[in-house]
Amino acid sequence: MSFEAHSTAAAGETLDAERARKAQSATWVSVAVNVVLTVLQITVGLISHAQSLVADGMHTLSDLLGDFLVMFASRHGASPADELHPYGHGRYETAASLVLGLVLAGVGAGFLLTAAGRLQTLDALPELHPMALWMALLTLAGKEGLFRYMLAVAQRLRSPMLVANAWHARADAASSLVVAVGIGGSLLGYRFLEPLGAALVGFMILRMGAMLGYEALRELIDTGVPPDEVAKIRATVTETPGVIDVHELRTRRMAHRVLVDAHVRVDARISVSEGHRIAELARYRVRSRHPDVLDVLVHVDTEEDQIAAAGRTLPGREVLVNELETLLGDVPQAAPAVFHYVGERVEAEVYLPFEWCADADRLACLQQRLRDYCNGASSHWGRIALLCKIAP
Repeated sequence: MSFEAHSTAAAGETLDAERARKAQSATWVSVAVNVVLTVLQITVGLISHAQSLVADGMHTLSDLLGDFLVMFASRHGASPADELHPYGHGRYETAASLVLGLVLAGVGAGFLLTAAGRLQTLDALPELHPMALWMALLTLAGKEGLFRYMLAVAQRLRSPMLVANAWHARADAASSLVVAVGIGGSLLGYRFLEPLGAALVGFMILRMGAMLGYEALRELIDTGVPPDEVAKIRATVTETPGVIDVHELRTRRMAHRVLVDAHVRVDARISVSEGHRIAELARYRVRSRHPDVLDVLVHVDTEEDQIAAAGRTLPGREVLVNELETLLGDVPQAAPAVFHYVGERVEAEVYLPFEWCADADRLACLQQRLRDYCNGASSHWGRIALLCKIAP
C-alpha cells in the first residue's frame, strides 16, 4: 500500500511536469503569432488611417502580456509542494485566469468608450485605405487558427488557464471579424459601421472577461465540483471494504485538480490501526479511479456525528482505568483494557490471566459484580467484557 501510494505520487509529479512543458510550448506558439499580428496591425492601421485596426493591434498586444502571464503561472504552478504551499502551487493558474479575465474586461470597456467617442465625430474621421480590410481578414484567419490550436491543447491537458487563453484568441478573432465588417462597410460609404463594430467588439470582450473572472473567482472561494462528479467519488469511497457509510463529503478545485475530504463510518469495535488502514485504502482508491483528484483527507468516525457529539462528555481513559481497578480489586490484568465509545456509553474489554479464569466460582462472582454495576450505579458503562488471555 505504501509503495503504491509513493509510486502514484511520483507518477503524478511526472505528469504535472510534462503537462507544464506542453502548456508552455503551446503558449510560445501563441506568442509568435501575436508578435507578428501586432506589428502588422499597428503598421497597416497607421498607414491606412484605420483607427479600429490600430486598436485591434493594441488588443493583440494585450494578448502578449497574457501569454507571458500564462507561462509564468504554468512554470510556477508545476512546482512541487513545499512548506509554505503544502497543497502545491496550482492556484497560480487560477490567479492567472483571474488576471486574464480582468485584462479582457478592461480592454472591452476601453473599446466601448472609444467607439462612443468616434460615433459622435463621424465627419472628422479620415478616409480608409483598402489595405486595412485585407489586414483585418488576415488577422481574422490567424486568430481563429490560433484559437482552434490552443483549445485542442487545453482540452488534452485539462488546463483551465489554457482554455482561458484560447478563448482570449477567439475573442480576438471575433473582434477582427467585426473590425473587417466595419472597415468594409466604411469603404462602401457607411462610415458609422466601423465605430459601431468597435463598440460590439468591446461588448464581446467585456463579456468574455467577466465570464473568465467569474469562473476563477468561483475556484478561489472553493466552489465544489459538479454533483455528478461528487456522486462518483462518493460511490468509490462507499465501496471501500470496511466503510459503512460516507457523510460530509466535500470537494474544491485547485486549477485542474480536485481536493476531497470525507467522513467515513466504520465499526466502533475495530482497532485504531484497522480504522487507519480503511481510511488509507479509501484514499488510495479515490486517487486511483479519479485522475483529477490531487489528494483525499479521510476522517474516521465510529457513529453518526450527532450521536458522537452526545458522547463527548464521557470520561477519558484515566478515569475509566481507575474505575476498573476499583471494580476488579485484586484481580490482575493480563493486558491493558481496551475501551470502545459507542453512543452515549463506554464498553471495555478486560483481559485476565488464563490461570485466574480457571476458578469458575470466582469468575462468576466477578461477572455478577460488574453486571450489577453497569446496570445500576454506573451512568456511562454499557458493557464490561471479561476475556481470557491464553497466549502472548
